[in-house]
Amino acid sequence: TRPGLGCRELVTRNLSKILPGLCHDITDWVESTRIKASQLLYTLLLHAEDHITQHMELLLRTLYQACSDEESEVVKNSVKAAELIGTFVSPKVSLKLITSAFGHTPKASCVMVLAAVIRGSPKEILQPHVTQLGNTLSQAGVCQRSEEVFYMEQLLCCVQGLIEVCQEDCKEISLQLMKVLVIIMAIPSSQDLKEKVEKTMSSLAEVQQLESLHCLYKQHVIQLMEWVSVSCEGWSCYSPEVLQFEVIATHSGPVIGEALDDFILILRMGLQPNRDPQMRLKLFTVLSQLLQKASETINSQGLFPSYLETVIKDILAPNLQWHAGRTAAAIRATAVLCLWALIHCEMLSPKEILKVKDELMPQIIASMDEDSKITRLMACRIVDVFLKVCGRQFDADEFKNTYTEVLKRLDDASCDVRLAAAHTLANWFKCLKDSDVKSSMEGHVEFLYQELLIHLDDPDENLQKAVLEVLKEGSVLHPDLLVREIEGVVHKHQTPVYCNQLLHHIQSAKDSA
Repeated sequence: TRPGLGCRELVTRNLSKILPGLCHDITDWVESTRIKASQLLYTLLLHAEDHITQHMELLLRTLYQACSDEESEVVKNSVKAAELIGTFVSPKVSLKLITSAFGHTPKASCVMVLAAVIRGSPKEILQPHVTQLGNTLSQAGVCQRSEEVFYMEQLLCCVQGLIEVCQEDCKEISLQLMKVLVIIMAIPSSQDLKEKVEKTMSSLAEVQQLESLHCLYKQHVIQLMEWVSVSCEGWSCYSPEVLQFEVIATHSGPVIGEALDDFILILRMGLQPNRDPQMRLKLFTVLSQLLQKASETINSQGLFPSYLETVIKDILAPNLQWHAGRTAAAIRATAVLCLWALIHCEMLSPKEILKVKDELMPQIIASMDEDSKITRLMACRIVDVFLKVCGRQFDADEFKNTYTEVLKRLDDASCDVRLAAAHTLANWFKCLKDSDVKSSMEGHVEFLYQELLIHLDDPDENLQKAVLEVLKEGSVLHPDLLVREIEGVVHKHQTPVYCNQLLHHIQSAKDSA
């Protein structure tokens, strides 16, 4: 309720006498004095109304200090006082003074005061200054000045205040506000703050009468990608733009599929082998995450296959090459996962696999010797797919190099890798059966029979059964040779039952023929 005229007049006449002492007391060392002074400041501003304009510089300096106070009651009263400044003082005056303070070193308290002034301002008075506010908040010197959570929370309050007060007028600064919200979302912080940012984005979409958050991203995704890509050539693992790129790519859902030109350009520039390893690992993690749900993200428009050649030759292949160090190993692991994701979601068609086989096959085979279990497993599965698609076109050297490395995985520490290797060897036999080089591979097949018969006595029963199926598949090539090998070792086996089953299978095949 507006105070009575007599009280307002009394305060107005004496404000210039009271205010200097009051502003001194609000920073007093005694806590109770500061609380009482902040309460009185609010009451005086409520009575003085627009007459406080002439005291703005003193008031703002005082509020900047008071909003940094350790006592929450002082901060609370100071924020209420700042809201009254928004109500009674023309934004042309208040915003000019506050934004000029940003030109020095914007502190969280300055941003807190600005948020309060915005909340307290009437919509029709604030509307002409909306563009100026949007541009100020989105300046790098303001929104990227600090990664302190408290600073970012106050920045979020400014955006929330603008949306709450200006409503549909925020459409003209929607891009600037999205930039600020992406920056806040990208800082390492609590899940609570991220949820607040998402809620604010939804409010921004709502005041523009957009159906969902994805529609808001669709409205700005091209400009946002261009915005983060400006400094792409100089990115390191410490660059905030890397995290901002991650937010845009992973939170925009199917909309990222409409901005593939910029998305692939950023990946190609950022994932060159000479760039910062930790930064490359972050970018690969983003790509891997999107590929796991490709139809709902980067391939939502069905356009990603047209970029496959660039992805494989300029992004994946260079990063599959061996380099020393744990980070380099992690990069290779993520690159292998990305390649498997492309194959698994069937974006990498048999035709595409034939194109890239010569370039990728040696590096994938080498990946089967990595320290990471998941990398070895994925490498085995990728080789398995390559064999199914183009194994019949392999020459003798390719057959040899493939089975040599896959065979080693039967001694792997991981059961999953051993089973995957067995499955791959079964496909190797199928391919060799229909190959023109079958006759020249007899010596290698004999060696493979000998090694597989050893693994037929493996402690793991699942692997025993898997190896039995491999030998059944391979018995078609040289059955008599395999029979001789079995008869030479059957008496040594702890579980000769599998040898007997294999002999019976070979005999049955001969009888059928």
